[in-house]
Amino acid sequence: MQGDEDFEPVSLTAGGVATEGRFYPVAGTRKGAIWIGGVGGGWGTPARGLYPRLCAELGTSEAGIASLRVRFRRSTDLNSSVEDVLAGVDFLEHQGIEAIAIVGHSFGGAVAIRAAAQAESVRAVVTLATQAFGGNLVDQLGPRCATLFVHGMADHVLTPDCSRLLYSLAHEPKQLQLYPDAAHGLDEVADEVHDLVGGWIAERLAHAVGEPVPQN
Repeated sequence: MQGDEDFEPVSLTAGGVATEGRFYPVAGTRKGAIWIGGVGGGWGTPARGLYPRLCAELGTSEAGIASLRVRFRRSTDLNSSVEDVLAGVDFLEHQGIEAIAIVGHSFGGAVAIRAAAQAESVRAVVTLATQAFGGNLVDQLGPRCATLFVHGMADHVLTPDCSRLLYSLAHEPKQLQLYPDAAHGLDEVADEVHDLVGGWIAERLAHAVGEPVPQN
């Protein structure tokens, strides 16, 4: 899988306990992204390898974005998973990163929102087929933190109404993208999701640090 070997393993301390991270460094950058999965735990990724693919591409392209994948210690516990992500935020800040995007799939979408509400350096959140439970803090994010909600209309695990609800609660800047024939993993629209998420993160983080928006 593209990008799967291009990381440095790191140890993050959350709640006094170590959890694992995979860091894709970019020398001198002020921009970073955190990528998190769902209740399955591990290093799972939606949309046919979206996470390692974008971790590699955003780091080596004009965008110049460092990436950190975070593995939850307890992948069904919302509070501890938020702690894990905040440990990732702290790690990136210590690398000199000033503007962070968090991307979360399914359960991870709610985790991303709650972590962003507690971290001023988070300037963008992407939820992919998110659950609504736990995402109520989304109304605290804008305008400091832009939000992008992506969902498949054929998702039989979490209805697209979850993303519609959170989108309705969010403040500008925000965007909702629904794909008619996509299921929970978004594999059916993997290329479309790749282009949307990669371009959106690059644009939002460039704006956050006052840099020109990278051109495709």
